Amino acid sequence: MTRSRLLHVTPDTHHVQIDLVYATDRNLTGKPIYKAQHCLLLEPAEAALRKAVEIARSLGMTLRIFDAYRPPQAQKVLWDFLPDPTFIAELGRGSNHSRGTALDLTLVDRDGRELDMGTGFDAMVPASEHFHAGLPEHVQRNRIWLLGVMHGAGFTHIKSEWWHYELPGSRELEVIDNEDSGPLRLM
Repeated sequence: MTRSRLLHVTPDTHHVQIDLVYATDRNLTGKPIYKAQHCLLLEPAEAALRKAVEIARSLGMTLRIFDAYRPPQAQKVLWDFLPDPTFIAELGRGSNHSRGTALDLTLVDRDGRELDMGTGFDAMVPASEHFHAGLPEHVQRNRIWLLGVMHGAGFTHIKSEWWHYELPGSRELEVIDNEDSGPLRLM
């Protein structure tokens, strides 16, 4: 995978819903981290997202994106708030969000309702694990649908967060600094 430029993802161009939670106070810190909602992905991730959109559409679903490219400065805000490597990538390692290759998202049904995934986005609890034991059958099924959509498009998952997907091999890429990210600025 070679380094490419960040591309904008919008509802009109990608047939997704975008709710960048870190541009609001509805995130684990309780305050906005981004000044504006600009959804950005590195070119290979953007191409894989287009595939995921088509797979979801074939199921009568839409993807709702909570986060995509995350400047390393925002990663530091999250790490400072919750320095737990189970859920937040350590600063020295860097997040694949900061490489433009990771997405946090869910599935939305035909009526515009998010599928029940058992926990909310950014719930930093054991029940957020993809295959957490004891979750109701419908929650497991919904998580498997999201997993299938994203794996079918070429993404992989991490164990601890049902909402997080990234391109394989992302760690080989450099972190993209906020100065290179164009319109995405921190609060």
